[in-house]
Amino acid sequence: MTETTSSTPSTHHTRLTRKIGPYTTTAIGLGGMGLSIEKKPSREVAIQVIHDALDAGCRHLDTAWAYYMSGGEEQHNEKLIREALDTWHGPKDEVLVATKSGHFRNFTDGVPTWDVNGAPEALIQYGKQSAQALGVEAIDLLYFHRPDPKVPYNESIEGMKVLYDEGVAKTIGISNASVEQIDIARSILGDALVAVQNQLSPIYTDSLDTVEYTKKLGLTFVSWSPLGGFRKPKDESKYDPFKEVAAHHGVSYQQVVLAWELAMGDHMMVLPGAHRSETILDSLRADELVLSQEEIDLLNR
Repeated sequence: MTETTSSTPSTHHTRLTRKIGPYTTTAIGLGGMGLSIEKKPSREVAIQVIHDALDAGCRHLDTAWAYYMSGGEEQHNEKLIREALDTWHGPKDEVLVATKSGHFRNFTDGVPTWDVNGAPEALIQYGKQSAQALGVEAIDLLYFHRPDPKVPYNESIEGMKVLYDEGVAKTIGISNASVEQIDIARSILGDALVAVQNQLSPIYTDSLDTVEYTKKLGLTFVSWSPLGGFRKPKDESKYDPFKEVAAHHGVSYQQVVLAWELAMGDHMMVLPGAHRSETILDSLRADELVLSQEEIDLLNR
């Protein structure tokens, strides 16, 4: 992606854009995980979902080395996104592609699971493999996917710094990070650190401290599983006020959830996933929804 200060992607669909480091991109991105892990759609459908999102003005795609089925082809989603961009006829240089290093899939007693490897040499290897799979010389934004309890956090971040210093990644992010870990990453990466990607949704608010902290520091907060994830929410009642506001506006409650998160500050971005085009197209329209302070207060209760 070319670094730009333009506030509007040059497309007839004008979407809400925000800054993430040197980039200006759409505040609502497409999270690619659901297109590549268990219960994924066909390759044809998955590419159509990405194309439809891009055609609707989305300019922010989020993937990871680890987005593949446990036991299946590694880096499935990175390769899928490359194929989707290669076959899309729109302005590719406007699209920010972010990926992540440090996670991988495995089977434990026949059950698909996730595991981590935050060793610096592993992160460097993963990062270079990601650039290769995406077909780029330098990754727009590369996140350290998840802390590894076996490796001191500062050592993992030093590995990410090597990828930045060697030009494998243009900017660095951290994911699933605490306030303390944000400080460690900043002390090592300085201005190369541009984003923190943490889980946030009506059923997961443990990260609100990092929402506030990133705002204070001028870092972008990117929300993963902003709607609660593909698994059934544990407490459906948490969505009741969102459904109430949605009924008032005549929109889906998912749009209200995303609009509520975006209203937490100009540093906020969200990454809804999708298995179908209809889902991501509905999510993208959340940037047109303006919530009143009264509605925001109701949703914050």
